[in-house]
Amino acid sequence: MKAAIYPGSFDPVTYGHIDVIKRAAEMFDELIVSVLDNKAKTPLFSVDERVKMLQDVTKEISNVKVESFSGLLVDYAGRKNVHVSVRGLRAVTDFEYELQIAQTNRLLSKGKLDTIFLTTSLEYAYLSSSSVKEIASFGGDISLCVPPLVADMIHEKFKDTDMTTIIE
Repeated sequence: MKAAIYPGSFDPVTYGHIDVIKRAAEMFDELIVSVLDNKAKTPLFSVDERVKMLQDVTKEISNVKVESFSGLLVDYAGRKNVHVSVRGLRAVTDFEYELQIAQTNRLLSKGKLDTIFLTTSLEYAYLSSSSVKEIASFGGDISLCVPPLVADMIHEKFKDTDMTTIIE
């Protein structure tokens, strides 16, 4: 069985993420969407909320599993016996950063973890989780950026949260 991991913070999941998930799920027998629990960041949503959000938006894709992890991706992938990481690219600027991470992961895994890059569909090339949070913080319309369930969760968070601490 060919499996891959699509790691990320997904804070929140956007239509761009979902586009990559759907396309990667067509390439692999199993796609594990893995929410990183990064203690160095202060996300809008907890890890459990992000996992639930992703489970809801991917429930129609039978070969997608959603989990969380902490620590190094290479260690997590090794425990899962997965040798491919999927990453989305929006622009050339993403490539430099992602290439460095891919090369580091390949080195740390002693050649056992490769990365494939999927370019984001053009209609989502502008989209980032940070921009979604910023638009929402000013009361803007995020319906073109995230599914309705996610938009509702974001608006609910902003009702109860100090906006200055959550926009990266």
